[in-house]
Amino acid sequence: MASDTSSPPDFLAHREGDNVAVAVRDLAPGPVEGGYLHGPRSHRLELVSEVPLGHKFALTDIPEGERVIEYGVHTAVATAAIAPGEYVHVHNVRSARWQHRTA
Repeated sequence: MASDTSSPPDFLAHREGDNVAVAVRDLAPGPVEGGYLHGPRSHRLELVSEVPLGHKFALTDIPEGERVIEYGVHTAVATAAIAPGEYVHVHNVRSARWQHRTA
C-alpha cells in the first residue's frame, strides 16, 4: 500500500487485472510505487531492470505463452517467462494482433 500519497506515482496500470504497467518516468531497478487509473488501490514492487518512460514492466509473473493484459485487453503473448518488475518489450513478448503472421 502507499506510504506517501504526496509523491507522484512511478507507474500507472489501467485496470485491475492488468499484468503490466507503464512507467511515467525513466525508472531504475529498485522499489517503485504506482496505482490504477480505474481503482483506488496502489501497488508497490521491486523493479529488476531499467524501464524507460512510456514502456511497460510486469506486475505479476507472466509465464511463457501467457496473455499480456493491458487496458483490460489482451495485447500480447509472452515469448519467455517474465518476472514481476521485469521490463516487458519485444525481447519477451509478441503482439497478440500479429501472432499468427510470419512476416
